[in-house]
Formats: sequence, structure tokens, C-alpha cells
Amino acid sequence: MKLDVNALRYLSKEDFRVLTAVEMGMRNHEIVPAELVDRIAGLKHGGTYKVLRNLLKNKLVHHDAAKYDGYRLTYLGYDFLAIKTLVNRGVFASVGRQIGVGKESDIFEVATEDGTVLAMKLHRLGRTSFRAVKSKRDYLVHRRSFNWLYLSRLAALKEFAFMKALGDHGFPVPTAVDCNRHCVIMSLVQGYPLVQVKELQNPDDVFDTILGLIVRLAEHGLIHCDFNEFNIMIDDDEKVTVIDFPQMVSVSHRNAQMFFDRDIECIYKFFNKRFNLTSETNEEQNGFETDGEESGRPSFLSVKKVAGSLDKELAASGFTRKEQVEMEKFIEEDSEEHNSSSDDDIDEIGDAVPIDSLKIEDQDHHYEPDGSLASRNSDGPEEQGTSCSVENGCENPVSDSNGDATEPHESGGTMPSQDDDNDSDGDSDDEDDAALTRKLNKERKKAIAAAHGRRRSGSSRNTYKDKGKGTMNSKIQRQACKW
Repeated sequence: MKLDVNALRYLSKEDFRVLTAVEMGMRNHEIVPAELVDRIAGLKHGGTYKVLRNLLKNKLVHHDAAKYDGYRLTYLGYDFLAIKTLVNRGVFASVGRQIGVGKESDIFEVATEDGTVLAMKLHRLGRTSFRAVKSKRDYLVHRRSFNWLYLSRLAALKEFAFMKALGDHGFPVPTAVDCNRHCVIMSLVQGYPLVQVKELQNPDDVFDTILGLIVRLAEHGLIHCDFNEFNIMIDDDEKVTVIDFPQMVSVSHRNAQMFFDRDIECIYKFFNKRFNLTSETNEEQNGFETDGEESGRPSFLSVKKVAGSLDKELAASGFTRKEQVEMEKFIEEDSEEHNSSSDDDIDEIGDAVPIDSLKIEDQDHHYEPDGSLASRNSDGPEEQGTSCSVENGCENPVSDSNGDATEPHESGGTMPSQDDDNDSDGDSDDEDDAALTRKLNKERKKAIAAAHGRRRSGSSRNTYKDKGKGTMNSKIQRQACKW
């Protein structure tokens, strides 16, 4: 909507009183009922309705009677409220021509009483060209419902805070003067947008200066996110000034590296296209990728933050003081719980699965000619065994080379030699140790999982499946569960 300040001089105190009442009612209402506006304004003898008709005539409010008789502010009415407040403060005394327009703001010239010319930026979020602000900007934070006037006010507050802090730290930005509602007053930059400049005396110096500004911002914890030729002003002396700050984010933002690389790429592309600089960009366009360190291109990972980062002071998007406190508190609690849980898990594992109680019955892999199988116990002392035949009626078991008891051999059977026993025992011991290690590791993992409560033990998972079944598979499962 075009700003026409001619009607401003004819508005009375009652008009501004009703406008303020509509603004206050819009905190809780999208369309403010006429009765509520009347109660807030407090005008006598039904003067509120008469004033509303006058405001509606000047398009300062919008009337909506779809569900009930109500009104809401328009951007022009919000402009009048902000301008009236700043004029009463003595910030400026007159409004001049429009000098710029963007997808989310309008720029006007204003003058003070002594003739100093300033710039007035009016944020106008919700235009058709930029209605995706809810998904692209985090002005709402945790809020679900929103109003375009409220979003414009938040954008103005963020830009004023960033501009003020960057100016105090020596960055080439306009001087922030004052802010009210969705209006920001700043110093007027005597220059031209870089997109309108066709020639430069020292394009290399300007290029290095702009890249240095991006890196310097990152060192202070901020990323511009819209650093291009449209938001860079340059004067006759080729002095650079950066504008447009409401979209700035912290280097702690999850997409910070992508925003940083995008800003660098925009500058490289523009200077390569307009002034034929940086051969690395041509290589990339031809399909060759160059490393950031080899080509001299600034890298986000190589940026080192300095003390007193601005993202913490300004609570930039992606990093807030509240989130920092909550994050530090969560890390401390998580480390304490991890230490206590690890100690408890060790105790529970020691109690639930004692290693000494895990005895595995090993089998001796001695194959006799007649198919008999000898069993042994690896814990017995080493003794020399003696042989006995069934014909002599020997009923005592014969101990092998390890002192293990063996069953008597049938007629015609022969005892293996001592060397063969030692070789087979060595191989079987290695196999038994490997099997024992695997089984112990498996039981240890089950015990740890049961201690953490992440999964139930094998017996608890399989017992309900085996109820009422007597098949061989169920018996094997029960034996495995017991093991």
C-alpha cells in the first residue's frame, strides 16, 4: 500500500486513540469487535463509531462483518501510528520521497528539524512476493498463530538490534537511530547498490573487502544469509556499506555452513560475471571442483570465533541464552546419569551373569574305530592313563593323558597313542576356548541389554510361543533359553 502522509496532518487525537484501541484489541483478536474497540477507546456519546467511519474512509482500518461487526488495522494505519510516535519523540519532522522498495520493506527519506536527512524503513511482511516468511524465518519461535503486523514488528526489532551492535563493533553499516513498531530509522547511506555499478577502479580491493566482511561477521558469531549485490552499498570512493539484517543467524545454527557458503558463492558469481574476476569460479562452472584452501576461498570450518560473540549477546537465530542454559544443564545431567548407569550396569551384570558359574561341558573329539565317544573334564590333574580290555573284566574307567575318565573300550578297540592325544587335545582346547569366548560375549551382551531395559531376555520373549507345544523345535528353544 502506498504511503500517503497527507491525511496524517488532518487526524485528531480521537482518531489516534481509536487506532491505538484497534491495535490493542488485535493482540487477542484477528478481527476486533466494534464493542471492544469502543470500550478500549473510551470515547463519550458513541464517538468511537463516528471515528471508525472516518478511519475506514482513509483506509487506515479494514471492516469485516463476515461473522461479527469488527475491524482490523491496515499497514497504512500501522504506519501512521509509528510515524506519529517517532514525530512526538522528535526523531524527524517530515517525510519525503520513496527511495527503495523490496520484497519485505519500503524505504523513505525523512528529515529532522535541522534538515538532516535520514532513512526510514517500513517492514511489510506478508506481500505476495514473500509470503513464505513463516517457513524461511524463525520470528514466531514457538508460536503457531501469527499476524503480519506482529511479524513486521519482530523483523524491525531484530534489524535494529543487529544494526546497533554491528555499528558499535566497527562494521560498515548504517547508524541506527531509533525504532518503533515496524519502523526503523537509520542514517542515509550516500552511495549506490552494487548491482547498479558497472565499473570499478579497483575491483580486486572491493572484492577482498567484501569477502573480509563475511569472514569477520562469522568470527563474531553471525552470518548475514543474504549477502549479495542488492544488499551492498558502495560510494564514489568505493567504500562498502552493508544493509538488510533481519535474517541474520548464528554460526551455531544447524544450516550455518550452508548459509556461509551461499554468501561466498553469491559474491564470487557476481564479480566473475560483472568484472571477470576469480578463475576458480570458471573452473567450477566447467565442472572442476577446487578445494577451499587451495583456491583461497574462505572456508566456514577455518573461521575462528573471537571473544564476546555477538550471537550470544543478541540471541541470534540458532542460538539463544535460554537454549544455552538448557543445553549446558542437559549435558551435565546426561553425564551424571551415564556415569551412574554404567556403575549400576556393572554391578547388575556381575550379579546376574557370574562368569564362574558358566560351565560348558566339552566333548572329546576322539573318534574310535567302532564309533565310541570319550568324554573328559578339562579341570582334572595331568596323569598317565592305563588301558584295560573288556575281556579282563575291568570295570574301572580309564583316565586319559589329562586324567579324564573314559569309558571302557569294546573288544577289538585300540587306544590312541599319547602323541595323537596331545595334538588332538591342543586343537580341541583352542576350539573350546573360542567357542567359550563367543558364548560368554553373547551372554554378556544379553545381560547388558536386559540391564538397560532395551530388550527382554530370550526366555521372556520365547516362552509364550512354546506354551502348549511339544515339538522338537520348542524343546530346543527352551534349552537355549535356559542356557
